[in-house]
Amino acid sequence: MKIQNKDEIRMKILAISDPHGDYSKIEEIIEKAGDFDLAVVVGDITNFGPDEKVDELLGMFDKPVLAIPGNCDHRSILKALDSSKAVNLHGKAEQVGKIRFIGLGGSNPTPFNTPFELSEEEIENALEGMVCSAENSGECGKIVLLTHAPPHGARDELPFGHVGSKAIQKFIDRVDLIVCGHIHEAKGMEKAGKTLVVNPGEACKGSCALITIEETENKPIEVEFVEV
Repeated sequence: MKIQNKDEIRMKILAISDPHGDYSKIEEIIEKAGDFDLAVVVGDITNFGPDEKVDELLGMFDKPVLAIPGNCDHRSILKALDSSKAVNLHGKAEQVGKIRFIGLGGSNPTPFNTPFELSEEEIENALEGMVCSAENSGECGKIVLLTHAPPHGARDELPFGHVGSKAIQKFIDRVDLIVCGHIHEAKGMEKAGKTLVVNPGEACKGSCALITIEETENKPIEVEFVEV
């Protein structure tokens, strides 16, 4: 599926994460977001299933959607995403205008043995080729990484320490933006090296982020957090 952006210079993205099967706030989020070009859904679409919930969520959008699963989604959700109206970005890349989106769902290992976990080695191997390809492409302006898990050391802190992916951390400074979720307590944004890391918060509680990317030289990425 080829997504077209009407404005080659400026893109407004609605980012949501962690709806966990509760979509009661989604229509209000979309309405409050106003005019955006693209939505990204960065995981935990369901709360351990059923996979069919995918169509319920995605049916609420009338704009293009890029989606990845989270650790609380079963691996079988990939088939549901493939047959949905969204672009299943797990393990894939999508060029939209001059922006290269790279996606990887699931999470690094957790203590809870959730359905969709990947080893750090699997995460690094999956991302390296796609990031390298984007870096070497003459078509790319900014590179945006969509992951469910945060990078280690950014938007990943719990009372007992940092729990993000050390594999994703290795791509800090190699991508312009990471949009992630997973750690509900870590809503917000921070700069990690040259990379902006954004956690839009729990969509099931009415949180989202509006991200504006302009290809103008030295124009910073703008982020607005929205609550409904």
